[in-house]
Amino acid sequence: MFDSLDDWLIIAVVAGILFYGSSKIPQLAHSLGRSVGEFKKGRLEVEREIKADQASASGAPATGPGH
Repeated sequence: MFDSLDDWLIIAVVAGILFYGSSKIPQLAHSLGRSVGEFKKGRLEVEREIKADQASASGAPATGPGH
């Protein structure tokens, strides 16, 4: 009965509406979007630092935005 991801997504949305109310759903979605954006920003920063460390260890000049 609940074999696909779509079935579970529908159940989660209905449960969210029942639990939080329809007025809170946009606020939750906005908060989730901001959190995902901050996570991506942090991940990119860590990747840049790793590339810079690798470049400095090999003696090559660091390339990319901000360098």
